Amino acid sequence: MDISVIVPVYNEDESIGELREWIARVMQDNNFSYEIIMVDDGSTDSSWKKIEQMGEEDHRVKGIKFRRNYGKSAALNEGFRAAQGDVVITMDADLQDSPDEIPELYRMITEDKYDVVSGWKKKRYDPLSKTIPTKLFNAVTRWFSGIKLHDFNCGLKAYRNTVVKSVEVYGDMHRYIPVLAKQAGFKRIGEKVVQHQARKYGVTKFGMERFMNGFLDLLTVNIVLKFGKSPMHIFGLIGTLSFLVGFGILAYLSIAKIFWNQWKMTDRPLFYFGLLTIIFGTQLFLTGFVSELVARSSSDRNTYIIEKKSQLD
Repeated sequence: MDISVIVPVYNEDESIGELREWIARVMQDNNFSYEIIMVDDGSTDSSWKKIEQMGEEDHRVKGIKFRRNYGKSAALNEGFRAAQGDVVITMDADLQDSPDEIPELYRMITEDKYDVVSGWKKKRYDPLSKTIPTKLFNAVTRWFSGIKLHDFNCGLKAYRNTVVKSVEVYGDMHRYIPVLAKQAGFKRIGEKVVQHQARKYGVTKFGMERFMNGFLDLLTVNIVLKFGKSPMHIFGLIGTLSFLVGFGILAYLSIAKIFWNQWKMTDRPLFYFGLLTIIFGTQLFLTGFVSELVARSSSDRNTYIIEKKSQLD
């Protein structure tokens, strides 16, 4: 199969029928074999009923229904698990992503050999209250990740199948899939300017809190991916430094007391600061030690991505 199109759906019953027809038209014009996987993320309208109807009319439309709303990341993760196409394309259900971009995205993966191609909505039909925080968010993400993409938030992306099978998306990590892919060893990450459609139906499902959550998730991604298998490297390092600072402070106060005897150690605020940093450092070191034991006993600690095998069968 050439392409799997994954569409997270949350209360989009007005648009998904039109989106399916648009995708089918593009696929037929380009002779692609394809499947459309619509993941109903706990919709309270008639979205699931329409997905079932479309599945009865066309076997290439497949549906996954959540019991409740888990979020876009969970929907994409389940779609990734089910995807069978050589190229996996994600897009939003609100018709703001154009299926006409699919052929070029497919070509960039198959011919230009990109692992990930991210859409860039260079011209957006959004209010300033959304575009300005988005630009700030993207700038910070570029700086943290080292990936030179203009629009991490764009829902229109294309992936090689091996990429989506190698990453796990949870929380609000969907905007960081290129970062997860890079950390998994897929470094050919490209970008394509895509058309941004004005919203035709309904209202946006995201509020301003997503930007704060996004920054926190970015820190989580970087820390977990860099230190998830060796937590002692971060907790132990910070804990040791804190302990040494506290020990140095108390050593200085002790020497001053012995040789100059000018004050009581407990009368100085520096004494309590030294005690605090020693306790803090000890706790961090022990946290790193326990985390290391948990990480090394984890069942997936030796799960690695193997690209090729030769003469092993």
